[in-house]
Amino acid sequence: MIKSPCVDVCQMNPERGVCSGCYRTLDEIARWAEMSDAERERVLAALPRRREAAASPPPAATRACR
Repeated sequence: MIKSPCVDVCQMNPERGVCSGCYRTLDEIARWAEMSDAERERVLAALPRRREAAASPPPAATRACR
């Protein structure tokens, strides 16, 4: 079994839709125990990109043109 990437910093980032500690989505966190090793490996492979994206400013909110 692949160990969870949880680091006990459980706080969802509403702008990014991922946990600020482990960078998983709520669905990934909820399903972790039920995922196959292949599914967990796919999630783990995505985490470095998410961590990198979290270091950059969030996308700007869409504004109405005037």
